[in-house]
Amino acid sequence: MATREALWDYRDEFGDAFGRTYFRRFGPGVVSSVGIGTYLGDPTPAVDDAYRNAIDLALRSGVNHVDTAVNYRCGRAERVVGEAVRDSPIDRESIVVATKGGFLPFDGERPDDPAAYVRERFVEPGIVAPDDLANGAHAISADFLEWSLDRSIERLGLDAIDCYYVHNPETQLAVRSRSDVYDQLEAAFELLERRRAAGDIGAYGVATWDAFRVPEDDERYLSLAEVLARAEAAGEAVGPGDDHGFEAVQLPFNVAMADAFTRRNQRLPGGESDAEPVSTLELAHEAGLSVVTSASIGQGELAVEGAIPADVDATLAGETPAQRALNFARSAPGVTSSLVGASDLDHLRENVAAGTFDPLGASAFDAVFE
Repeated sequence: MATREALWDYRDEFGDAFGRTYFRRFGPGVVSSVGIGTYLGDPTPAVDDAYRNAIDLALRSGVNHVDTAVNYRCGRAERVVGEAVRDSPIDRESIVVATKGGFLPFDGERPDDPAAYVRERFVEPGIVAPDDLANGAHAISADFLEWSLDRSIERLGLDAIDCYYVHNPETQLAVRSRSDVYDQLEAAFELLERRRAAGDIGAYGVATWDAFRVPEDDERYLSLAEVLARAEAAGEAVGPGDDHGFEAVQLPFNVAMADAFTRRNQRLPGGESDAEPVSTLELAHEAGLSVVTSASIGQGELAVEGAIPADVDATLAGETPAQRALNFARSAPGVTSSLVGASDLDHLRENVAAGTFDPLGASAFDAVFE
């Protein structure tokens, strides 16, 4: 598991090669504000090799944040991340490894009949109850997440996971009420508190796509304040005092999906009922949470000339559209680290080099939206 001392040592070793604020606080340590994601790509040995090489180069180049999930690339992504981290010359304690549980994973390749696979592999053996499923392939019940966490540790081949996310909990809103989803999350957090106490994870959070960026009246909406309150309740139920391990949220953020900054859809905990709502980024900052952005360059769509609006593009530092798009995501107030997937070494180098440019300051970032 990553340690405070090793993370700061990594920053001391690589920090001079990057711009100001490249390394940012993550729990008691620091993490690179450019992280490598592992979502895209076919589930093939060739893509495995490409990711393995890219992660290795990233770790040796100043990127110490690697993100994956149990279901990415049919379960192959976690194996590759684990191999790259274990084989790296960089100390394991200097690397923040994050993964997620929520979607039912395949085992190396996509089956011909996914519904039959889910039934035979998960439902019939009792790994997941039919009533816990949403959209036929998603569950966040504590029992399923415990199974999923065990599989992640096994696939990664690591002693522990630094940050474990409950993956897209808003998916459950398709089949149950919002209050029931919060109850599910509290039960999941109690499990994760126990696993944190056992040393299997360092921290946990939620990774979302829609939940924190849609309007309050949207059927996919979740309240970050309520999610955090459920984590606080779980911490009180499992351990002494009011300590809890909920430390991070992950959400999409880029120049075309800036809702987490622009939309005021969250209520501050303990605030007056008629108080003005705040943005998700503001609430996360007030709560002391780390924010990790996904889709930071729009899964490649913002990496081409002309994709970023010209007036915004002119304010951003970077030699290429991908670098400028990545620096937009890194510039948002309250953002800790911005993920970008890369299995091509040239793209990886380009992404890492984005960190040599200073991001916009908070006031300059605000001005972009005026």
